[in-house]
Amino acid sequence: MNTLKICLAIILVASGGIISGYAQEKSPYIPEIHGTIRAKYEYEPQINAGRFQVRNARVGVNGIIIPIISYKAEIDLSDEGKIKMLDAYVRLSPEKVKANVTLGQMRVPFTIDAHRSPHTQYFANRSFIAKQVGNVRDVGLAGMYQFGKTVPITIEGGIFNGSGLTNQKDFWTKTYNFSAKVTASFFDRFVVVASAQKIKPEDVNIMMWDAGAYYDDTLWHIEAEYLRKNYAHGAFSGVNAVDAFVSRKFPLKKYLTGISALGRYDYMSNHSDGIKNEEGQLYANDPERHRMTLGTTLHFGVKKVYAEIRLNYEKYFYKQGVTPGISEQDKFVVELMCHF
Repeated sequence: MNTLKICLAIILVASGGIISGYAQEKSPYIPEIHGTIRAKYEYEPQINAGRFQVRNARVGVNGIIIPIISYKAEIDLSDEGKIKMLDAYVRLSPEKVKANVTLGQMRVPFTIDAHRSPHTQYFANRSFIAKQVGNVRDVGLAGMYQFGKTVPITIEGGIFNGSGLTNQKDFWTKTYNFSAKVTASFFDRFVVVASAQKIKPEDVNIMMWDAGAYYDDTLWHIEAEYLRKNYAHGAFSGVNAVDAFVSRKFPLKKYLTGISALGRYDYMSNHSDGIKNEEGQLYANDPERHRMTLGTTLHFGVKKVYAEIRLNYEKYFYKQGVTPGISEQDKFVVELMCHF
């Protein structure tokens, strides 16, 4: 409760400063407040039970100190009911060069789908790549460099503690995690992404490789991504994960600005998060599964302030004899997302 009060106080103080600043004079140095709220209802017919949930209640502040120094701080006041500090970094962006250096806590540059913020997701629930296999935030130093006119290419990379979001106070290391990502854009519509990442949750090194591509012309979005996860010294069988989906948006006018029809297939083989059990062995936290998702999204608003109603049905497929987690079964999902 004390943490929540502190977070709310910070937001109120920042809001007051912004309002005061606008009253005096609009300036590029005034911080910007943004946020995303996702509330949803899920029903699982196999257990004949449902639930209401606040999946995210994110609030962030970003701005610039001088033209080459910027900052961002973002907190989630309800990540499935838990408070989490997400981003907290300072960024140096030299003038006349398409490059930057970021120091602090951030999402590691890796994969396509795991790098999406909640307000840019296409489906109510994330893919297996984004949720279980390739989702990493950490504290460290990252850099970005962009070049090319006909074919813009972006190179990103960084080194990180490997401590995660909360284990920073007394964490010291002699070996760092790292990641690297290359993105190439063709004709402003077709994008190819390749990335790699090394992590070490405990004492087993894990290397991940990811490749994907997507086509986007503002109406059609077609995407496919593959991730391979290898554990050092055969501590656990390598993991394969796939995410492929298509979305078609039909623009409308006035309050309802569009309707999208979507379909997705994703897959994950037996997966371990790298944390050993009581016997000192890695085990499958997530059993192998396939999933088909069909959905419709209603779009409201435009640009920086908008909302979406996401209607999804998810069908899971497990091997015979597997007992799925209570939240990893066939389900209907209705989600309202607001971004400001």
